Amino acid sequence: MNESTVRALSGIVYIALLLGATLYSPISFVILFGIFMLIAITEFCRLVNLNYPLPLILGAASLGLFTFVIPNNDLSANLSLCIGSIFIASLLLEELFSQRPSAQKNSTVKYAQLFGYVIFPFILIVKLPITTTYGTESGSGIIPYLPQIVIGAFTIIWTNDTFAYIIGKSIGKHKLFERISPKKTIEGFLGGMAFAIAAAYILSLYYKNFSPLQWMVSAVILVIFGTLGDLVESKFKRVAGVKDSGSIMPGHGGILDRLDSIIFAIPFLFLYYQIISYVS
Repeated sequence: MNESTVRALSGIVYIALLLGATLYSPISFVILFGIFMLIAITEFCRLVNLNYPLPLILGAASLGLFTFVIPNNDLSANLSLCIGSIFIASLLLEELFSQRPSAQKNSTVKYAQLFGYVIFPFILIVKLPITTTYGTESGSGIIPYLPQIVIGAFTIIWTNDTFAYIIGKSIGKHKLFERISPKKTIEGFLGGMAFAIAAAYILSLYYKNFSPLQWMVSAVILVIFGTLGDLVESKFKRVAGVKDSGSIMPGHGGILDRLDSIIFAIPFLFLYYQIISYVS
C-alpha cells in the first residue's frame, strides 16, 4: 500500500472517529478528546524532554475537575482557562518571532507550556459545545449540547488547510515564514482564509446559533491563530529535531500534528464566543 493511500485511509478514519464521537453524545465527545489530550501530552513531553507520568496525571485531573466538578458555565473558571492559555500563547509567539537562539527551558517553564499550550486548550475544546449557549433557547435552565459548534470549527480549519495547500502549491511565490515553515506561502494563507470564510458563511445557513457575520469572524480567528499554532508546533519540532510529534496516525504524524491549529486558536475563539454571549 503506497504512502498516499495510507495517508488517505488514516485521514478518513480520523475524521469519521471525530465526527462520530462528537455527534453521538456529550460523553463520547469528552472521552475522545480526553484520549486525544493524553496522547498530545505524551507527544509534547517527548518534544521538550519532560518525564510524562506526572503530566498525564495532571492532565486527567484537570480535565475531570473542569468538566465534572466545576460547573461548565462557571464564567470565572472559563475565563481563567482562556487567560492562562492566551498568556502562554503570547510567550510562545514572542519566542517564535524572536531572532534569538532558543534558550534551554527549565521544568517550571515546560510545565507552564504544558498547561497553557496543551491541557487548557483541550479542556476548552471539551467545554465549547456545552458552554456556548448564544442563540439557543434554554428556558428550562439546562445547558444544551451543541456539537455543531465543534464540527463547524473543524470544518473551517480543514477547509483552510486544504485550500491553503492547493493554492500555495499552485501559485504560491512569497514565503510566509520561511525560517520555520519553508512550504507556507502568503498566497496560500490568503487563499485558505478566503475559502474558510466562504465555508463559514455556508455553515451559517445550516447552523443558526450564530449570525453569518459571527461565523465569518470565527473563521478569521481560526485561520489567523490556527496558522500561528501550526508555526509554533513546527518550532517545537525543529528545536527537538523531529519531523512529526508522533506516529499514531500513519501518514499524518501525531495528534499534535493534526490538532496544533485548533488547540492554539481555541482559547481566542472561546473568548470571542463568551464576549458575544455576554453582550447579546
